Amino acid sequence: MAESTMFHDGNRRLQDQFASRRIADRLVEKLTHVEFSDSDRAFIEGAMFFFLATSDDRGHPDCSFKGGTPGFVKVVGPNELAFPDYDGNGMFKSLGNILVNPWVGMLFIDMGEKPRRVRVNGEASVSRDDPLMRDFAGAQLLVRIKARAVFPNCPRYIVTPGAAEPSKYAPRPGYVPLEPAWKGFDDFRDYVHPRQKTPDGE
Repeated sequence: MAESTMFHDGNRRLQDQFASRRIADRLVEKLTHVEFSDSDRAFIEGAMFFFLATSDDRGHPDCSFKGGTPGFVKVVGPNELAFPDYDGNGMFKSLGNILVNPWVGMLFIDMGEKPRRVRVNGEASVSRDDPLMRDFAGAQLLVRIKARAVFPNCPRYIVTPGAAEPSKYAPRPGYVPLEPAWKGFDDFRDYVHPRQKTPDGE
């Protein structure tokens, strides 16, 4: 995957301040892809909700919650997925943004006993007469997204709904949080940046 699809100068400035450029590039190299894997498909199509980030033509952001029954998001091609727009409040914040700025971000989360996150960044389109709409009962519009980057996120800060305690990885006074297991994996252990408190390492 080309570097430009993941990182811009702002990302790089902070990566360099926190000595994380090497692990950032390694995560892209080992985990980021454009085509959905079988595991991606099963996770996405089993989801009952996701979060959708959009921006308008001036770059002003919006984030919305999209929900339905399992299968309301479908992987319809090697790098394409689709989901219906159901009746809502009529503001069309997200879909209206897509009409003027097609770049979107999607976040799928499993908050169960084995938490998981998958992010999909891509280019979206909206249609009222897409033939695929017949596969989605109650759809008033259909959104298709061509994935430009599909990548998992470390799920360490996810907590099960209703949990009384924060994640064991969450920093708090008087507590040293655990390091996530992935930092010790063969693919990453030699690339991980040191834990730092301030940008200059003090």
